[in-house]
Amino acid sequence: MLATLIDNPFDDDGWIYELKWDGYRAVAFMNGDQVELKSRNNKSFSEKFYPVYNELQKLNIKAVLDGELVVLGHSGTADFGSLQNWRSEADGDLVYYVFDILWYEGKNLKELPLLDRKIILKDVLPKSNVILLSEYFKISGITFLEEARKLGLEGIMAKRIDSIYHAGNRSRDWLKIKASKRQEVVIGGYTLNDDSKKLFSSILVGVYEGKKLVYTGKVGTGFNSKLQKEMMAMFSPLITRNTPFDREPDVNKPSRFRPDPPHATVTWLRPELVCEVSFTEITADGVMRHPSFNGMREDKSADKVVLEHESSSEKLLHGPSGNLIKPRGKPVRKTLLNPKDKSQVRKVSKHELKFTNLDKIFWPEEGITKRDLINYYYQAAPFILPYLKDRPQSMNRFPNGITEEGFYFKDVTNTAPDWAETFLYHSETDERDRHYLVGKDEATLLYMANLGCIEMNPWNSTIKKPDNPTFCIIDLDPDKNSFEQVIEAAKVTKEILDGMGVPCYCKTSGSTGLHIYIPLGNKYTYEQSKEFARIIVTLVNRELPDYTSIERAIKDRKGKMYLDFLQNRPHATIAAAYSVRPKPGATVSMPLHWDEVKKGLKISDFHIFNAIERMNSEGDIFKPVLGKGIDLRKVIENFQ
Repeated sequence: MLATLIDNPFDDDGWIYELKWDGYRAVAFMNGDQVELKSRNNKSFSEKFYPVYNELQKLNIKAVLDGELVVLGHSGTADFGSLQNWRSEADGDLVYYVFDILWYEGKNLKELPLLDRKIILKDVLPKSNVILLSEYFKISGITFLEEARKLGLEGIMAKRIDSIYHAGNRSRDWLKIKASKRQEVVIGGYTLNDDSKKLFSSILVGVYEGKKLVYTGKVGTGFNSKLQKEMMAMFSPLITRNTPFDREPDVNKPSRFRPDPPHATVTWLRPELVCEVSFTEITADGVMRHPSFNGMREDKSADKVVLEHESSSEKLLHGPSGNLIKPRGKPVRKTLLNPKDKSQVRKVSKHELKFTNLDKIFWPEEGITKRDLINYYYQAAPFILPYLKDRPQSMNRFPNGITEEGFYFKDVTNTAPDWAETFLYHSETDERDRHYLVGKDEATLLYMANLGCIEMNPWNSTIKKPDNPTFCIIDLDPDKNSFEQVIEAAKVTKEILDGMGVPCYCKTSGSTGLHIYIPLGNKYTYEQSKEFARIIVTLVNRELPDYTSIERAIKDRKGKMYLDFLQNRPHATIAAAYSVRPKPGATVSMPLHWDEVKKGLKISDFHIFNAIERMNSEGDIFKPVLGKGIDLRKVIENFQ
């Protein structure tokens, strides 16, 4: 059902008002988990706007819904430019605002009055953060439009309370009133001014009158260089020798507003592309004044674009309360890469990264792909980056997934991108200089993930103090032990450290054991950290001699759990907190509250598909390991 454009709002008790969402109109055909999401011109939106499609499947209802696809800003207002450029969840908060229901459980609802349909819709639409109910307001239309204008919204809709649904018709039972004048137009060509360095200077647009494309103006604002590149790619296959307009416009014609315009060359295009422009008014000769480009309209057919005339509202009639728009709250980071493209270029930390082979299966049993891994690290970045920042990285690469043996890639001389930070280290062992990649920012993290680094292995120290570790680590590494014995060893370790007045923090290894960290604050050497860890594990071994060992040689451990204190040597690395591990189930090394370290805990509790939800829920509970650190001298003195 289509609405008629009118010029002014009005007040009447027989009408209700809604916000006019600045997006793509879309109808959802739902039969349980079988869903089709289509545009007004019957174009499928199911694949392109996959989060909405997936959420509609989860609703599992049998209905036909009518609504608008929009990208919301933090304040809750629609951003059409972001919708136009939307490729993945990282591009904006995509939602589907539903305002009508046409069918439900096999019953045709189109003949019911509008308010009855609204009541049914509110009753059957499950709660969702992606599929939203578009609220209606019984209020003064004049006041409503003024409020919409203050919020910078596109306009409002007025709908007759008792109207039925006229499918495919432009009805005066639904009216649209715009806060500013906007019009869909067909692009028929572009111009380039002499001596201009831009790709084009303006686009030439028009609307259809019958079968004739009538020129309505030259639009020269609203484009940035990136958008011009994208539009030129669309223009290129449509270039033609003849004008598509019924009369060839004079693109160099002076006007009283611009008596001496720059000379421009015109390139004609076949009239297949539709865009939307805003303008102040249409002059007597049918040309828009002060037009500005708003965005491309992929959801509209060019031959259906006609000039929308505002009807007088004088003879039409007027119209719950609450907020017109609802803030979306603190944004939750979603996925970076869409589920379709096998390679994608995205800008991360101001750097363009090319992500490749995204369909490659990294975990065959679970069907988890390289794309899933990169999306995880994008979402986990705010949590894991503090444990990588300023630290040389010992990259452990698995470019073909976990079924093939990985390899360490430490020297990035001549291979790291220009923007990457590196750390020169001279190895006394083999007398070689190596440039380690330094964990700098989100781009570095995702660059490593794209290389197939399933796990992140930073140094214990930073490049600012490379000889002084940030923390001391005790690695509880089981052999023939049960995980309950690992848990018991962790508890005993904590009891010993509590007795010394030393804070400690536990995380799963993501493999078989547990890691216990003690903050040192980069105040001590690796040797001091190692020797302190040796004291701790010796005391734990005395408490649990039956199934723990501090012997370095595997044969001397006799199947007992290794209390590893040698992780505190220079350049020894261990999987960082929140790192994925190249293990079955795509497990994650997850920080724990100490009251979670108890019988029933399993390594498999935390994996690539639930770790982000836990991080967002619990916050970074491991953060104290990066803090001030203990006074080791005082601890030793008190212990003696």
